[in-house]
Amino acid sequence: MTTPPPALLIAGHGTRDEAGAEAFRDFVRELGARHPELPVAGGFIELSPPPLGDAVTELVERGVRRFAAVPLMLVSAGHAKGDIPAALSREKERHPGISYTYGRPLGPHPALLNVLERRLDEALDATGGRAPLDRADVTVLLVGRGSTDPDANAEVYKAARLLWEGRGYAGVETAFVSLAAPDVPSGLDRCVALGARRIVVLPYFLFTGILPDRVRQQTEGWAAAHPEVEVRSADVIGPEPELLDLVMERYEEAVKGDLRMNCDSCVYRIALPGFEDKVGLPQQPHFHPDDDDHHHHGHHHGAHTHAH
Repeated sequence: MTTPPPALLIAGHGTRDEAGAEAFRDFVRELGARHPELPVAGGFIELSPPPLGDAVTELVERGVRRFAAVPLMLVSAGHAKGDIPAALSREKERHPGISYTYGRPLGPHPALLNVLERRLDEALDATGGRAPLDRADVTVLLVGRGSTDPDANAEVYKAARLLWEGRGYAGVETAFVSLAAPDVPSGLDRCVALGARRIVVLPYFLFTGILPDRVRQQTEGWAAAHPEVEVRSADVIGPEPELLDLVMERYEEAVKGDLRMNCDSCVYRIALPGFEDKVGLPQQPHFHPDDDDHHHHGHHHGAHTHAH
């Protein structure tokens, strides 16, 4: 008898927005329907039902003993780093005999960058009688959730930089809707200070909710006060096929223990726009002319190795 694969437990933030909570629950149901071979359940850390503990109990009652938990979150902040591991640890005490592995947050994966690019294209297209915009004339303001964790905020900047690379926008700036500066109006001011006359505000959020709604409201408020600047709002990522596939990729990593560092956005692994020729290139030791030691007595300067 073969051992059944570990169940997939999806951990969400939670939201006071019923539509956002329902989008998460729909997403979990869709993932389960796509993968009938796997027990799949999902729950929230706070604010909305079902709590994560109920999802674990549901799976345990179905006979599950091994789990792989994937945080349905774009960046690793307090929830992904602390709350979810604490909740899983508590479940282990409540259900003796269960074991789990824990996967990585989702972003900034190339598949999600492609969805963000699609959302921008939708905003750039002719809508409501407006003319289509050219990427080269558009500055993007990527708006993250915002955190008291500097590492989490830095991840949003990383996503913004990767979105800028090779796609031809005039620039990609970053702002946050809560807990971190710059806020949305300051981010828009910054775009204008850099010379932007056409701005698309892009929410770095998976689903609709209170915070993405706030981003849109603040954007519209700022735009009303600055009629000389054309400002458009793009949509959230949403339950796209890429997101469903990415959660399964994170599940497989967690099951196999293949928790790579930052290889998701490595040009030697992934065809990033404008860098497609680098995929699979062998990595040679490279010397830096500015180094003090010109002879490099056998120093190989940490050659990148990408063979797994």
